[in-house]
Amino acid sequence: MTVTTSGQPADTGAAAADVLLVEDRGPVRVLTLNRPDKLNALNTALTRALSTALTAAEDDRDVRAVVLTGAGRGFCAGADLSEFSTLTPDQPDAVLERAALTAHLQTQMQHMGTPVVSAVRGAAVGGGAGLAIGADMAVAGTDLKFGYPELRHSIVPALVMTGLQRHLGRKLAFELVSTGRLLTAAEAAAHGLVNRVVEPEAVVETAYGIAERWAAVEPRAIRAAKDLFYRVADLPTEAAMRAGQDVNALMRGFRR
Repeated sequence: MTVTTSGQPADTGAAAADVLLVEDRGPVRVLTLNRPDKLNALNTALTRALSTALTAAEDDRDVRAVVLTGAGRGFCAGADLSEFSTLTPDQPDAVLERAALTAHLQTQMQHMGTPVVSAVRGAAVGGGAGLAIGADMAVAGTDLKFGYPELRHSIVPALVMTGLQRHLGRKLAFELVSTGRLLTAAEAAAHGLVNRVVEPEAVVETAYGIAERWAAVEPRAIRAAKDLFYRVADLPTEAAMRAGQDVNALMRGFRR
């Protein structure tokens, strides 16, 4: 796999290039969290680099789909706890900035018109779990360990709780948050958190196959479908149907 920085703004700097790998495979952009020695834990540099790269992918007309994965044996171990010593009440500006950045990243993929599939193996916990299910589809390895163990570290999983509740029923969501229990790949699939379960070494290529199918679709159509999909989820039935009627009329111009 050839790593490039195509699509990244010129001012992201060497640090961003180190913590996040960007590769274009035709119309599919592959973003790889690249802190394998830390299980790709989300420090500020990686969080900012990923958010910037997602924005760049969305703005690049040549990119029709995105694969998000992690280097090494795990997808993402959540927040980098080593930074917490500097994120304290006596540093309110830094605390608020990091919270805003994390909250934005956790919902960013669903606000994009470009579809995103996560390719997840090993640990996907805390903020990493949020990223895994924040994508439009998810492919998991059989070695998946998915959950929210923050309370074990006296941390409230505040910024990932919304996404978790929207993906799971309240009883199981509260169990994961309050006990820190980790789900296996089979359990995650049974509860609709992931779309495919494959051997770990096949995770990225399986996700890439999904992205290729998206990339073959008329881009205006898939963008409209994705936007409508998330909009109707939060609308009353009648309002959702009216939104569907609007897109139904709009799509007549998509066919060539």
